[in-house]
Amino acid sequence: MEKPAAFRHEELPLKAALKENIEDLKTILGETSDLLIDPITVCGVSCALICFEGMTSGFDVFRTVAVPLMELDIENADSAALFRHIRSSMILSVDTGEEQRWGNIIRRLMSGFAVILIDGISTAIAFGVQGYAVRGIEEPSSEGNIMGSHEGFVETVRTNMSLIRRRMKTPLLRFSLFPISKRSRTDVIVCYMADRVPRSLVDDVIKRLKGLKLETILGSGYIAPFLDGGRASVFSGISTTERPDVMCAKLLEGRVGVLIDGTPFAIVLPCLFAENFQTLDDYNFRPFYAVFLRYIRYIAFFLGVFFPGIYVAAALFHPGMISAPLMMNLARAEEKAPLNLMWEAVIIFIFYEIIREAGIRLPKSVGGAVSIVGGLIIGDAAVSAGVISEPMLLVSAISVTASFVLPSLNQQITVFRLAAVLAGGACGLFGISLLGAFILANICAAENYGLPYMSPLSPFSPNAMGDVAVRLGFKKLGTRGFTIEKLTGADIGD
Repeated sequence: MEKPAAFRHEELPLKAALKENIEDLKTILGETSDLLIDPITVCGVSCALICFEGMTSGFDVFRTVAVPLMELDIENADSAALFRHIRSSMILSVDTGEEQRWGNIIRRLMSGFAVILIDGISTAIAFGVQGYAVRGIEEPSSEGNIMGSHEGFVETVRTNMSLIRRRMKTPLLRFSLFPISKRSRTDVIVCYMADRVPRSLVDDVIKRLKGLKLETILGSGYIAPFLDGGRASVFSGISTTERPDVMCAKLLEGRVGVLIDGTPFAIVLPCLFAENFQTLDDYNFRPFYAVFLRYIRYIAFFLGVFFPGIYVAAALFHPGMISAPLMMNLARAEEKAPLNLMWEAVIIFIFYEIIREAGIRLPKSVGGAVSIVGGLIIGDAAVSAGVISEPMLLVSAISVTASFVLPSLNQQITVFRLAAVLAGGACGLFGISLLGAFILANICAAENYGLPYMSPLSPFSPNAMGDVAVRLGFKKLGTRGFTIEKLTGADIGD
């Protein structure tokens, strides 16, 4: 059974008769209310100006397309002469193109183009007159900084492309734009530096994106699993960023960026574990202070994951590790608590995750109130009632606060922190050691596109340690020309 035109329009060719083309368009789009079809006569030739309401600027369509066409005067004009004149002698838009198949025409219409159909011509002319509402450029919400730029990516992919181009005025910066997914046909852009990225890496990323079988792409999380092609691991070989300056820095290191229409979070791949402890401000501060902050983040990761588990293990299995006065204080605090230390910690962390999730999902005007009620009122009442001991609450608060320092590792820290509490409560420090070995093995085993996630620590690369163990000054750091191909051994090619 042959599918109707609405389901096989991708390769359906445009016809010469204008009336038949309009009928085909209405059949494909099903008389949708936002479709605007304006019949006009230009130099005695019947035409139709087509666009989607809300996707184009009505003023620009009228001023730059409709008015010049209506004022056009060509003697003895026919359809072919009109088509040639529009294409060769008129600039109605900087972004123009010709399309002969309905799939490409509809994709243009839904991207904010206006399309002109001419009676007797089986080719449509598309003009870029985008005018849909977009969010203005604002400060990134998830990557704060002190001395860096306060511009962040937005939902419009072409705006994001311009934010990168403004910072990288080089002909070696390349953008490859193409649609993916079956239904939404979402535009994605693969960006890279042609002289710094292995060509095989770019080809592999583009091949994976074009081979996606998803019906729609509504966020970076939809395609991230398909680009993360390494071994199964809790840690991911790709990262996301809202910052154009961070993206430019990654591109200079030989990474590939993926911009997705409809989301302000761009994907960067491949990434390294050490990059979670680096921020843009590290390169604006003096080296000694940047190194100090970097090691603060390393300590915060340890406290966020292991501190509650070590406290539970020491109190239950290794009381000799705790000084006598402190142990007496802990014992007095735990006399009122009816639960085991391990279960106290589990309840606290589950309760914290509930409060955090409520604060995120509720409107901002209510989210702050939820945090106050949960953190102060309920927390204080739980301690006063003896359900939770004060030392356990303090340890948990330190661990949670430490995890805020590393938002990119929040998912991993949350899971491993709870695992550390269970391991410490069941097996003491032996269980903590086993969990630490598992985490280390998991990090070292992760890789993506041939780049070990633990690089340059494992395998060790001394030339790359100048921005990991320490942060060199820009007199050395700015001229070393480090790229990830030095860690993978891949060849660079355009």
